[in-house]
Amino acid sequence: MRTDDDSWDITESVGATAVGVAAMRARETARADALFQDPYAAKLVEAVGSGWDKILRGQVGTDPERSRLYGPLNAMMTARTVYIDEYFGAVGAAGIRQVVILAAGLDARAYRLEWASGTVLFELDQPKVLEFKASALAGEPLTVDRREVAIDLRQDWPKALRGNGFDPALPTAWLAEGLLRYLPGAAQDRLFDNIAALSVPGSTIALNMGQGQRTLSPEIRAEREKLMAQAGIRIDVENLWYSADDRTDPRDWFAEHGWKVTASDPVTVLTEHGREVPDPVREGLRNHLLMTAVRP
Repeated sequence: MRTDDDSWDITESVGATAVGVAAMRARETARADALFQDPYAAKLVEAVGSGWDKILRGQVGTDPERSRLYGPLNAMMTARTVYIDEYFGAVGAAGIRQVVILAAGLDARAYRLEWASGTVLFELDQPKVLEFKASALAGEPLTVDRREVAIDLRQDWPKALRGNGFDPALPTAWLAEGLLRYLPGAAQDRLFDNIAALSVPGSTIALNMGQGQRTLSPEIRAEREKLMAQAGIRIDVENLWYSADDRTDPRDWFAEHGWKVTASDPVTVLTEHGREVPDPVREGLRNHLLMTAVRP
């Protein structure tokens, strides 16, 4: 269970969820019809060696089992990766050269995307998480000036960000991917307040969030836990989330603060890229939000 002062490395608690996300990116990358390429995802998973590598290599569970148990989750991760990759392409084309990835986890965009010359990318996360990624990808060429900001987002991260060279006078492209459910509602609003305070006109943000409750059925939850136990993974993702009930809808928050909001959803992203989305997967994606906003 979460506490107000909990911490983690890449093998436990919130940190371990980043490994599962990287494993899903690796599986998408391996598809013949992959919608994106992340050649670093598998390397990161293998470096952790926490059991996700067994699932990644197909040593635990059959493909039909994974498809049934993780189909909507895989589809959501693929859609949001494509959506955010395209977001960064758009903000780069618009001339934004300052990027901040909040709770960066095992995000490898600093390595795998093409960035315009002069772009500075800040990654914020727990110190042990950033240390692991830097070690696992040591020697890999970067395509951007990547700067680590090792801090918990419940601390004074704006001060730490400025201390690492962030320029509040420049337009900034923010990313909060897979983050909001891990914050209490009040902490989410504080995060948005801090982002807005650091954002001059022309700044943008991309984020995703599940809307409403997404509690798994007891049957699916038990089967997922069994599969993960076979791989030696012990994590209950739903107990890492804070309630969605006492939380401002991000679309409303940014619209009320004068930002221009554009919303999408995973099914739209996938179908626009030619990926078939079966009805059971569509149902699992029904309550998921993808969103960008621009400060005029």
